[in-house]
Amino acid sequence: MSLLPIFLKLQGRRCLLVGAGNVALDKIGSLLKTGLHLTVVAPEARPEIRQLASEGKLELIQRAFEPADLDGCFLAVTATDSPEVNALVHRGSAERGILCNSVDDIPNCDFYFGSVVSRGDLQIAISTSGLSPAVAQHLRREIEEQLPADLGPWLENLGQLRREVLEAHPSGEKRKALLHLLAQRQVCGSEDCPTRQLALTPLDDEQIAEDGEDLANESFGLTEEFPYEAGDEPGNAAETVHLVGAGPGDPDLLTVKAVRLIQTADIVLHDDLVPQAILDLASPSAEILNVGKRCGTKAITQGEINNLMIDHARGNRGPNRSVVRLKSGDPLIFGRAAEEMAALAEAGVPFQIVPGITAAFAAAAAIGCSLTSRNSASNVIFSTGHHAQSHKLDKEPPMPALEDATRVVYMPGRDLHLLAQEWLAEGLSPEFPCAVVSRAAQPDQQLRRTNLGALADAEPVPAPSLLIAGWAVREIATEGQLSATGVPVTKS
Repeated sequence: MSLLPIFLKLQGRRCLLVGAGNVALDKIGSLLKTGLHLTVVAPEARPEIRQLASEGKLELIQRAFEPADLDGCFLAVTATDSPEVNALVHRGSAERGILCNSVDDIPNCDFYFGSVVSRGDLQIAISTSGLSPAVAQHLRREIEEQLPADLGPWLENLGQLRREVLEAHPSGEKRKALLHLLAQRQVCGSEDCPTRQLALTPLDDEQIAEDGEDLANESFGLTEEFPYEAGDEPGNAAETVHLVGAGPGDPDLLTVKAVRLIQTADIVLHDDLVPQAILDLASPSAEILNVGKRCGTKAITQGEINNLMIDHARGNRGPNRSVVRLKSGDPLIFGRAAEEMAALAEAGVPFQIVPGITAAFAAAAAIGCSLTSRNSASNVIFSTGHHAQSHKLDKEPPMPALEDATRVVYMPGRDLHLLAQEWLAEGLSPEFPCAVVSRAAQPDQQLRRTNLGALADAEPVPAPSLLIAGWAVREIATEGQLSATGVPVTKS
């Protein structure tokens, strides 16, 4: 049977998902990305689905399916292990003119979910008509590995330029040829972009033909800037768990490798502090799970996180899947990576670490100071608010009183009185410069500058925050200068 591949606009439409187990959880991530209103009906539900319901991201009704649940829906999806329930939902959908998909139950399907390759607005969907989802997933990985990571921004710039071309030039073969030529060129948002200048100058048959001939034999994709052929890069197997640094939250500060791994992951297990802008880089078919905690509140234990990584990598929850454990900042700085690496090693699951920009560097860039200085700071000390005060370390020696060190305290907390008291007791000067940076490198970044004597009275800033203290903090950027992240540096 020949199928019609279509891409549906689902923003604001209602969808019913029957079932709330592992299979349903796999579908929820891709469904929610479309902006539809999702209702889940099932007698029992996984904790992750209950958590999404408590966050208002979906509606959860914990009872058996009733045909009236379909009223007003545009789509229906069943993810149960009961053919009877699947058939009941499919029959009720047909009676109401609703398209229905029953996972792994071909007779009760009106459509199939494709295995999707995504680069921003570019989507490539692969279908085997339900015959072999594993083949579709294998092909998706091969295509993912060959597409450049920056296709999304390129397509966005090209789309804007296309709209300008349609306004600037009359319709006809010349304009059509120009649009095809633009689709083969590098495009950026700059007014000085050569492609933009070509697009908006009067149409010239000879110039279009000449430029088109120059580009005819160029491959769009695998270039010197994208050196890996499919499967060449080490550690790319589905069985490998990647511990990836998400950086301070700005997607532009991700490494190229981090972007590629996020885009090609089957499952992303992320910290609570990873912003939505970074999670949106994942494929629509990827399963996105929040396994973080905030302010000591745990929705999931470390042991459960370890088991999720191992089970998905091994295929204990279905086909073995490419797993990204996405951590804020750098995985190896206060990210509990040691426990996760130990668990993976003990289970015999290969893992790879992808470093990220840690919050200390983003905060230093935000205030325009170097953490080291030939004049005042030859050391850098990293600590957390839980361990920065010696009175909390019953059997540990106090922090070394190195006045030539820049001290960086992750998660210092809102009340800095005890920390300031401890440092003053070490003999540090009340004039010891301090800066508290909130949400470094993100659009709502905030900065407070003070000194150790006034630190206890510093105005609280929103979490997550970080404290930088040291004589090097005096050597800061001037008012109005842009930080390395493009966020203005301001004084409080």
